[in-house]
Order: sequence, then C-alpha cells, then structure tokens
Amino acid sequence: MGPNNPHSAEAQPSSSLAAQTAVEFAHQAEKLSLQTAENNEFPETVAVEAQFITPQDPVIVTADGNRLPPVPLEQAHKLNILKDELNSDFSKEEIGQHDDNIQTSPSAIAGFGPASYAEDKAVRISNEGSLRRSMPPTNTHPLFPSLPLYGPPSLLRDIQCWAFRVSSFFLSAGFLGVIVLGALFTSIPKVFNKIWLRLTFRNPDSRRPFYEEEVRRNHMRKEQAKSWKRRKSYGERTPDQESAQGSEAYIPTEGGPDPVVCDVGYYARRVGLDIEEFEVQTEDGFVIDLWHVYDPREYTRLNDQERSYQGPDLFTGDHRKRLRDPSQKRKFPVLLMHGLLQSSGAYCVNDDDSLAFYLCKSGYDVWLGNNRCGFRPKHTLLNYSDPRMWCWNIRQMGVFDLSALVSRVLFETGFEKIGLVCHSQGTTQTFVALAKEQRPELGEKLTVFCALAPAAYAGPLIGKMYFKFMRVISPSLFRLMFGIHAFIPLMMTMHSILNPHIYGHLGYTVFSFLFNWTDTRWDRGLRDRMFQFAPVYVSSESMRWWLGRECFAKHKCILSTKEEWRSEDREDGTDGPLAETDSQRRDSGIANSPREHHRKPKGTTAWYNEQVCPFALWVAGNDDLVDGRKLLHRFERGREPHVRVVHSKVIPEYEHLDVLWAMDAVDQIFQEVREVLWKTCNARSECRIPSGCENVAAWTPEDISANNRDADLSSSDSA
Repeated sequence: MGPNNPHSAEAQPSSSLAAQTAVEFAHQAEKLSLQTAENNEFPETVAVEAQFITPQDPVIVTADGNRLPPVPLEQAHKLNILKDELNSDFSKEEIGQHDDNIQTSPSAIAGFGPASYAEDKAVRISNEGSLRRSMPPTNTHPLFPSLPLYGPPSLLRDIQCWAFRVSSFFLSAGFLGVIVLGALFTSIPKVFNKIWLRLTFRNPDSRRPFYEEEVRRNHMRKEQAKSWKRRKSYGERTPDQESAQGSEAYIPTEGGPDPVVCDVGYYARRVGLDIEEFEVQTEDGFVIDLWHVYDPREYTRLNDQERSYQGPDLFTGDHRKRLRDPSQKRKFPVLLMHGLLQSSGAYCVNDDDSLAFYLCKSGYDVWLGNNRCGFRPKHTLLNYSDPRMWCWNIRQMGVFDLSALVSRVLFETGFEKIGLVCHSQGTTQTFVALAKEQRPELGEKLTVFCALAPAAYAGPLIGKMYFKFMRVISPSLFRLMFGIHAFIPLMMTMHSILNPHIYGHLGYTVFSFLFNWTDTRWDRGLRDRMFQFAPVYVSSESMRWWLGRECFAKHKCILSTKEEWRSEDREDGTDGPLAETDSQRRDSGIANSPREHHRKPKGTTAWYNEQVCPFALWVAGNDDLVDGRKLLHRFERGREPHVRVVHSKVIPEYEHLDVLWAMDAVDQIFQEVREVLWKTCNARSECRIPSGCENVAAWTPEDISANNRDADLSSSDSA
C-alpha cells in the first residue's frame, strides 16, 4: 500500500476524528466521574454513560455499575453522544453529512422511545450530528430549574466548598439565632399570662379542648410506669400484661417513665409492636431508611443482610414469604411518608393513637419511608462533604426516593400494589412524582394516595417577613448564606447535645413561631417526644426550592406557574387568599388581555394522565402553611379529569400538624383512612379484613370518559 492509496488517505482523517472524539469523551467523563483522572485511584468509578430514569432525569453510571446523582440534561446528552460516536463504525465526517434538521427526542435518546439508540442503531447514527449541534432544554418546567453541576474533587472545588461552609456556618447560625430570639420574645406575653392565672388561683390549661382527657392519659401513663417498675423489681406481671395475656392483645416489651429518645423501635415496643430497619438504594445511589412496623407474635425479623440495600434497579426480583403461618392471610401493605424537616417517627409518638401503630393494630402491614439523608446521610459513593450529595430538591425526592421505597415494599410483601399515606411535604413529592411530566407510571403501583394536609398550594404564611427575606435574596446569596450542603446543620448538632426536654420545648417554640402552630389539640404530656424526630438533614437546594425566589415561594404552587393558576381562577370565577388583586393584574399586563376568547378545555392544563391512582384528601381548615381548599377546588372544577377523589374532608378547626397529633385524630381522620385503604384495596380476597372494616364495601371506579365529557361541556358553557 503506497501513499497514493485513497483508502489510506481517508483513514488518516477518520483516525484523527476518532482520536479527537476519544479525548472529548475522556474530558466529559472526567467532569462527571467520582474523582478526577489524577486523583482517581479507583478506575471503576469513572463515568461511562448517563442513564435516563425519566426523559428529564439522567443519572451517571460508573464503570462498576454504581450511580451518581443526576446532572444537567445537556451534560448527560453530551456524554452519551460522545460515547456512541466513539463506538460507532461511522466517522464524524460521515455523521456530519446527514440532515442537520433531523433530531432525536430526549425520550428516544434515553431509551424510552421506538427510535432509541439502544434499539435502532441506524436512526441513532443519523441523528447524532444534529444532537451535538442542538442540545435539549435544561429543564422540563419553570418550577424545576436545572440544578448546578459540581464536578469531581479538585483544589478549586474544595476551596469553593470550604468557602461556602464557612460563610454559611456563621450566616445561617445568625439567621437561626434571630429566629430563636424572635420565638422566645413573642412567647413572653404567653408566659406572663400563665403566671398571672396561676397567681389568681386559676388553671391556664383548663380552657384546652381536651383538658380532662389529657389529665386522664397523664395519670394512666404514670400508673403504667409504676407497674412496669414493680415488674422489673419483683418479676411480677403488670396488670396491663395480665389483661393483654387474657385477651390475646399486644404485650408491651418496654415501659416505665419515658426517657424521650429518638428511637421509633422503643416506642413501638411500648405498645406491644416492634420495628425492623431496612436500607433502600435509590436509582441515583442514595441509601435511605425504611422502617417496618410488625407484630412480633406472628412475624420474625429478617437478618441484617436481607434488610440491606439490594441495588439501584426498581420493581425487580421475587418477593419474600414472611408469615410464620403460611396458611394465614396476609395483611395489605401501606407506606407512610413524612413532612418537611421530619422523619416518619412523627407517625409513632402518640402511643396507641399514633397513625402507624393504629393502622398496624387494625390489620395493615405498615411501612414507614424516609427521604434521602434523614438522620444518617448515606450514599454508595459520595460522602457528606461532597456537594453532589446535597444537589437535590423535591423532584428527586419524588422521582427517586418515593419510587425506591414503593419498589422495596412491593418486593418484600409480594403485592402488585400498595396503599400510600403522606403528610405535608410527603404529599408534595407524591403530587410531583405522579405528574404526567415526571413519573406517572408510579400511579399504577398504588391503590390509593391518602393526603393529610396536602401541600400543593401555598397558604398565607408564605408572605411572612422571614420567608420574604429568603425569597428576595438571589440564588448566589442564598448559597452563600445557607451553603451548598445540608441546610443549617447546627439544628442537628443542637438536637444531639441538648437535653430532650429542653430541646422539645425549644423546638415547639421555634416551629410554632415560624408556622403558626399551637399544641391546643395535642396531648401536651407527649409534646417533647413529638419533636425528637425533627429536624433531619435536608439539602439547602431543597429549601431553596421551597423558599427561594425561583420556585414554590414565587409561584405558590408545586406544578403550575402563578400565571397558569391565576388564569384558571379567572376562568372559574374564584377568589382566594392567593388570588391576585386588580392592581396586580394591571401591573402584570393581564387585566386588559382578551382572555375571554382564549379559553381552553379544563383538562388541557391537567397535571395527571390516566395512570394516576385514586386520591383521598384530609384538609386542615385552620392551616396557614398550605391551602388545601384550593386543591380540592381544582378537583371539583374538573381541572384534573383523570383524578378520582374517593374521599375528601375539611376539618375547620385543625392546624397543619393536627392531622397527625390531635387527640381526636383517631375519630376525625384515622378511622376514615383505615376504611379508604380497605375499600380501594385491589386484593381484598387475599388479605385479612382490617378491624372496623367488616362492612366497608369495595370502591368502584367511576367512568373517567364521562367525567371528561362533563368537564369539557362545563368549559364550553363558560366560554
């Protein structure tokens, strides 16, 4: 072969292009890897591809199959395109000759569509040139802007991280100090009022709505503590245990005075139950906690290996048989999710009147889910100091955490679907995850979604001064003040060092000041216990989503921009605490627009498609933090033609946490939750009938197509 050979001449530029592609791929992979090339002692952690969990959620897969958290879309697409070009038999010159106008959809690139590169190599190759020149959008919705990209450790990144950690330590501590001082200052009049009532021989607690019941319960707890002490001293059986033994009820294995500890297992054993802890791996590598509430008389806990995380893949594997008596019918599984800055321990603080224990003793298989980081931040590859471990918000909690927890419960129980009960932020991540633009297929794994104090629209509290301050500052200043790691980790430090009673009192005072909560309807004797399971570690990015200037605090809704929901309100002719005033309409330029001629069918702005599960909602009528009535109004007006609301209730006197901790919550909410879970159960013939549900009939879904026609007709009539 001589130099005049045309094939040899063509091979040289082709080889050069291949080498250039290899260099570009190496640089891009290094940018998204666990460590840089110089520091990477473990080549198996190098980024090799971006796997699209949803068309908008690419996670980085390392050489050994581990996962790193999501990265911006354009970075993920670039990595995949370079990898595919590198493996292609075609040169870049040949790729560039294809039509520049041909583009592949993000879902096709991710392997979701019929033209994915995994399924059709020819179509993929013809489109890569266009994709390199026209990158996809960086986000799917104005409420979910792209998260920042933090590369692998380097000197510059380490300096940046330490600068943020130092600045945020002092600034966030100062912010927290102002909040604490404000809370203590505003509580002074209440303290003096109580002192005055005591000095005038009046009981300040006698006006509480459940005062007599509180006194009775407090006396009962003291008697039980004395009985437990006698049993420990003399080996006697306590009266409670004797009656329990005779009635085949639940026998407590812990007792005595409450030490007020952050241990859900301890409080479960005080009511004759127990808890085993599972570790669950999300698809982006986080390891989160899942707690299983069980009756020790009929179930044997699994060993540590069986309860450890099983890998990132969801909805796979065979389920385990777990009952001691195989002939006995199974209990229907229910997953409970907690609110903002809480853990699922919030469901376990009211003894037998705790929702988790109540459902378990009613005959359900209860699982308590916790979001990423929680009390023990853990990732398969990342450590606490890595900012990538904290680069997430409500979307990742819904798309990844909730899906992983549901998947593990399905695997452990062997059911096709489970029931889901959420409070506050737990409802938000579920509303987001079920949306048609996020992960709608999750709805096919749920029999019903029970939302307690549903958080979809903001309440008037969002306008308070301290929340306005966080909304006014820029994203850069927010990160300077609160960092790029955990949000005010000093709170968790104080939790670990303060006396639990001091911490409980301080926690209630601060949160009551921030969120307008009161303990009017709670059992005050358990209040210190209630605050032992909060706060937990959350990311500053998550709090910026809630309170920053770009997302929830700006739009006052989780899935609609303020322009969208204001337009819907005008079409529906409704007002509310969040509705705009005439001056706001004039300022926004909307008042004079000819909107009467641009009405759309109500279903066109729907958040959900036909895959969504049925909803049940319990709204706290005296809740300033979120506006549950506005969400109910959205469903009633036909804005969500695919959503079937099987139950809804507004409790006028309830505040945000009363749905969990009110002394009458069993009568107002828990009994109804128990019945809704059973009437929507898809495996009634295979499950034990929960106590109190013997006469609950199965729920029959309504005709969705008829609802759609009614909604369209209503929209046409109003036009």
